[in-house]
Amino acid sequence: MGSVVNDEQRAKLRFVACRLVCLCEGSDPPEGTIRRQILMSMKTGKGWIDIGKADLADGFLEIAMSSIEKLYAKLLKGSDGEADIHVHKTDVEKNLFKVLSYQAESAVAQGDFQKAVKCVQRCKDMLMKLPKETCYLSILCYNFGVETYEWKRYEQSSFWLSQSYDIGKMDMKYSVSKEMQAKVLRLLATAYFEWDCSLYLDKALKAVSLANQENLHPAGVFLKVKILLKSGASDEDINSAVAEFLHHEMSLDFCLNTAKLLLEHGRESVGFDFLKSVPERFESSPDLGKIALLHIEFLLQNKRELLAKQKVEEIIIGHYTGKQLLPEALNQLHIILWDRAAKHYEAKSYSEALHWYNYSVSFYTPGQIDQNLAKLQRNMASCYLHLKQVDKAKEAVKEAERCDPNSIFTKFCVYKIAVMEKDTDKAVEAVIEMGKLAEKLSQHEDELRVDENTGTNLLSLAAQIALENEQQVVAIKALEYLSEHLQDCRQLFAALKCLVRLTLSKFMAEKEEKRDEDINSMLTYLTLAHKRLAESFTEEKYTGDMRILDAHWFRKVAWNLAVQFRDCPEKMRDFFLLSFKLSQFCPSDKAVLIAQKTCLLMAAAVDLEMGRQQVTPSEQTELLTQALQHIQACKEIWKVLKLTGDFAKDPTDTLLLLYEFEARSKLNDPTLHNLMESVWEQPQTEVKTLEIIASLAMESPARYPVLCKKALKSALNLHRKQPVIDAVKFSKCLHSLINLSLPTGLTDLDACVLQEVWHYFEDALSVVSSTDAYPETEILWLMTRAWNTGIFQYTVDDWSL
Repeated sequence: MGSVVNDEQRAKLRFVACRLVCLCEGSDPPEGTIRRQILMSMKTGKGWIDIGKADLADGFLEIAMSSIEKLYAKLLKGSDGEADIHVHKTDVEKNLFKVLSYQAESAVAQGDFQKAVKCVQRCKDMLMKLPKETCYLSILCYNFGVETYEWKRYEQSSFWLSQSYDIGKMDMKYSVSKEMQAKVLRLLATAYFEWDCSLYLDKALKAVSLANQENLHPAGVFLKVKILLKSGASDEDINSAVAEFLHHEMSLDFCLNTAKLLLEHGRESVGFDFLKSVPERFESSPDLGKIALLHIEFLLQNKRELLAKQKVEEIIIGHYTGKQLLPEALNQLHIILWDRAAKHYEAKSYSEALHWYNYSVSFYTPGQIDQNLAKLQRNMASCYLHLKQVDKAKEAVKEAERCDPNSIFTKFCVYKIAVMEKDTDKAVEAVIEMGKLAEKLSQHEDELRVDENTGTNLLSLAAQIALENEQQVVAIKALEYLSEHLQDCRQLFAALKCLVRLTLSKFMAEKEEKRDEDINSMLTYLTLAHKRLAESFTEEKYTGDMRILDAHWFRKVAWNLAVQFRDCPEKMRDFFLLSFKLSQFCPSDKAVLIAQKTCLLMAAAVDLEMGRQQVTPSEQTELLTQALQHIQACKEIWKVLKLTGDFAKDPTDTLLLLYEFEARSKLNDPTLHNLMESVWEQPQTEVKTLEIIASLAMESPARYPVLCKKALKSALNLHRKQPVIDAVKFSKCLHSLINLSLPTGLTDLDACVLQEVWHYFEDALSVVSSTDAYPETEILWLMTRAWNTGIFQYTVDDWSL
């Protein structure tokens, strides 16, 4: 089947075939059947071992072993003499050797060290008769050594590697190569080294020395030096070990790794001497620069900065005299130079940092455009700014802009200089550019390979710098852009709080005519806070307690601003509504419910007041509809709130009634009459409430004379029931009722209406005669209306009244 069947499928097929063969076996199978069974059992067992299922192999290997015994017995039975027996025995021993080696493999795979040792020992005993298997058994033991080494079973690994080496020496004709023997010994030395260097140091050294005698290889020399260093050997011994390969062909990388090893272990004398000798051996190599780089690295690590500078300057001279470094080596040198400059920058040695950055600049040609050069110039600009050398910083930033004009980092440098020079306009302009670039970064972060937080981090730093330099306008602009891009809720709300505080302080210091922009900004910040609080439920790091605290903070700010802008009803309403929305993220305790109720009442009141102004019909409808929505929400909250305590003296019920009546009446809402039915049924409705309802019922665009009259009658009845009638209030109510029932300019009056009005006049006469407090103007008005009505009736020949 070739490659169509994989190893596991092949093992399963062999498993089935082998089982079938075993089932077909009779009581005395012929030789051919037994041989086939031996072959199939061995292959099946080996197949399971190769796919990592050694436990399934054991049964088949036992079958193979049993079949070998049967075959041997059968062959002995049919042999004619000693010669025949010797041939049969050799034939059987080859199969026995293979089965034993497979059993050893299975035992090692299953961690049965003792069984594996017994199997290998039996194989080893058979090598005298099967010398050609020496190489196979040596490599098998090596493989066991590798496996157990990887499992960190160093004792077992050292046993198998020792066996491999010993077996390899048993028959020189069929032995493994010297290279293989050296490889075995090197791994043996490594196993001793990693097992317990202090305890097995001599064994490790002996093994690696033997390896180097068998076949001198860079890995062997390197390992020997490594062991000597670990043992604390003298420089003389280490020099001697290094000298072993000085006259042999070794790669440059190997020499560099050896030098690095020596220097990392503090053997400066040996390491630097060796490093100095390397260039002579690789004069024609294009990678010669690697030696100088390693030299510079270790000079810097050993605080020999002056010598390192000399080496760098030699490389710079070579760069311009035809001895340029390869691009990879040059990049590595830039990294070393920048790293050293960064360390000086962190230590606030800005002049020294500039010195190392200038070394890096030396490798660029004039006019070259390179993003790394832009970064280099930005770093230099930061150093110049710390040294108060603003003009040089400007030159460096100008060069950075030439190389990378669309970099947010370059714009940040421009920003820092503008802040330092107190150039507010330029600083704001730079922040705006940074904000635009931050937006691009967030959209293309995968393509640009930048940290997703780069833009927000720089904007945050920009805000901090502006605040430290007392430039509030710039800080506000930076925080505005920052709040647009921040994903972390805690950082966002911290930025928004800072924005609110800054804008408030700016607002308080400004003249009234300049405050509108700040008011709108505050609305924007609080709206964003509400939006992000609503989205914050999916962020794990932002806990519920954090959300509640932030919601309280922002709702209180919105409330205070609403109170502050009482002279600007529209803004006051907007802030009250924001306070209500923000409070919805807070627990609904009594204080929060009262605040929510008040916010909605105030918002409804403002909408109704604005609806009374000179607005278009569509605008008025929109305002009244909004007011009605606020009223409905408030009624739901009020129901819950009333369950928390005694609110007998609270006017909320009355206000909700009046606000809802006004909104529905002016919207010509058909449900208005249903609303009023509940009012007429309430005995405790106050006179003033009824009088306001009467007034609203006739306030344009509403016109509900029946409701108005009913409200006035109810009010009049309540006046009459008072122990002492308030003549002034009574007169006003009666005045409105007569006006409504007996409008001026009518040419015909129904008898019922006249009868009704006659009773109102009688009520008035009754009160007038019982008190001196009835207003004289109202008495005069009543006399006039009565006279005019009588004359009107006279002219139409109606003498009844």
